[in-house]
Amino acid sequence: MGKKRKVRVDLRKNRQKRTRANDLTREYHLGNPLGTDVAAAERVRAKGELSRRRTIVQEVADGEEDTAAVADPAALLAVDLSECVPGRVVKVHGLETVVEAEDGRRFRCGVRRLLKTLAIEGRHVIAVGDRVWFRPGGDEQGLIEKVEARRGTITRGYRHREHIIAANIDQLLIVSSFAEPPLKPPLIDRYLISAEKGGVRPVIVLNKADLVDLAAYQWVIGLYSQLGYEVLVTSASAGLGLARLREILAEGATAVSGQSGVGKSSLLNAIQPGLNLRVGEVSEWTFKGRHTTTTAELIRLESGGYVVDTPGLRQFELWGVVPAEIEGYFIEFRPYIPLCKFPDCSHTHEADCAVKDAVHWGQIDEGRYDSYLKLYFQQPIEGD
Repeated sequence: MGKKRKVRVDLRKNRQKRTRANDLTREYHLGNPLGTDVAAAERVRAKGELSRRRTIVQEVADGEEDTAAVADPAALLAVDLSECVPGRVVKVHGLETVVEAEDGRRFRCGVRRLLKTLAIEGRHVIAVGDRVWFRPGGDEQGLIEKVEARRGTITRGYRHREHIIAANIDQLLIVSSFAEPPLKPPLIDRYLISAEKGGVRPVIVLNKADLVDLAAYQWVIGLYSQLGYEVLVTSASAGLGLARLREILAEGATAVSGQSGVGKSSLLNAIQPGLNLRVGEVSEWTFKGRHTTTTAELIRLESGGYVVDTPGLRQFELWGVVPAEIEGYFIEFRPYIPLCKFPDCSHTHEADCAVKDAVHWGQIDEGRYDSYLKLYFQQPIEGD
């Protein structure tokens, strides 16, 4: 049996008590008894003075390292699991979370109040792919009591908060298209950084190969292949590359991401006929896709593995990556960084910069360097 210890965690502001009513004096003069429990029932201190921390009990297995739990407050809570069953989150929609139990049954679950009020950086304490413990109830409903520590996450920044797109995944399928909408290598670069930061293996899928002359795009295929990434050329309509894609998806849990209209849902429908995921056309005026997948969903594939079909994103803002760290995510920069004259060289304006020299001599691709500059200066991708 594991040990237990007490841990202090942050909570969201003013979650414990409602503010003191502003008509207590009037009620007193009207002769209405206020009772002695007013101070215990209402907050009388100023908002800034309210304690927003709470002591909780944490379960720690014998000899277990707790670094993951410290980084993930939702994994700290000790729960009586005798009345709970394990499951995996397959969809999060508003206040409702769909959890699949190990026997395949699905439950519509709410979330324990203490979990919802933990002061976290994310938009939601629950993410698709989370492994949870929930208390089942009637009518296939339940209450999520505990979230296990996460591994393998894909996140982005959204309105100054962390948005966890998928959790507990092994791979990220970065789907782009040769045309309709046009290819955006800078967006691919952002996904590559997110995958490496989250400890996830990236696979680049270039779809709609039937719409272009592939000879004109050998440069991009060769560019990412030489950097060590697996690049798969596909066509959902022509069936090109589907056999290899099916093999990749069978290797664990995979998040499928990319901008709207690149054919993510079409590829999954081709991999497993009968999924009937909604697909949309690309606007003839803007060459941008229309959103057909509106919420991420974990899907079990008949050929093996799981996929998280995610909504299309036209913008992808990195989360938790400061400008000084970006250089380390560009693989081809690494041999040249120690050769720069200044140890804190940003590779943007400094003299005697080995990275800029490598770009000049064609040893680093200019497009990749431009992508680095956009990330460093936090500039949007053209066409967003």
